[in-house]
Amino acid sequence: MSASPRAPERPEAPAAQLPPPFAHFPAELLTEALRALPAGEAARFSDSWDDLPADPHLGAGTPYRFRRYSRFRIHPDRLERLPHVAFFQDRAVNKVNGGVDRLFAPLADAVAAGPALETVVRALRERLPGPRDGMDACGVHQIRVVATRDAVGHPAPEGVHQDGHCYVAQVLIRRENVEGADSRLYDLDRVPVHEALLTTPFETIVLDDRRVFHGVTPIRPAAGAGRGVRDMLLVDYFPARS
Repeated sequence: MSASPRAPERPEAPAAQLPPPFAHFPAELLTEALRALPAGEAARFSDSWDDLPADPHLGAGTPYRFRRYSRFRIHPDRLERLPHVAFFQDRAVNKVNGGVDRLFAPLADAVAAGPALETVVRALRERLPGPRDGMDACGVHQIRVVATRDAVGHPAPEGVHQDGHCYVAQVLIRRENVEGADSRLYDLDRVPVHEALLTTPFETIVLDDRRVFHGVTPIRPAAGAGRGVRDMLLVDYFPARS
């Protein structure tokens, strides 16, 4: 394993003629793109969330979050998986887990090299809410959050925050027997600007992490259910280090 790099520098978004700092896409954006793949590829991609190990950095006795993470260089003709390193966020953007190296299990080889992941990464890169020149690297997080009758699940234990990247895509993969998980966006003065409940697989929010804060409310099981599950794909876009 390579030494953990510090968070890549993120250039400031140019102020002139910028689009709104976020976009909320219906599921059809990605389901249409994935439909071009061989039969079963999208389902295998979604099913890979059943193979996530527990997040070892929760500090909770019973794990409620499960996670994998890998980084990629985005080439014109392929995704190149970069050496596996710990994930690092500055404490200025993550007051709960910032300032420390967090080593997560890497994406499974079949997921990292599969056509579904590349299709999603490229489709969302084309729709970044701002200039995409130089956005030639990404970090990919597979995350499952579980809630039970005895314990809520926390998709964002750090509260309202930024991630420390240029752009962030939030893709719903699965939502089963869940209440809560309202996605909320705020401007730089912490004034609410958007609230949404992602309910359909592959529904997506893409945001400029330099121009908005975001947060997600806790999840709990739906009425009559003993357990609720919410699976998300997060893709962070940023310039590759030379």
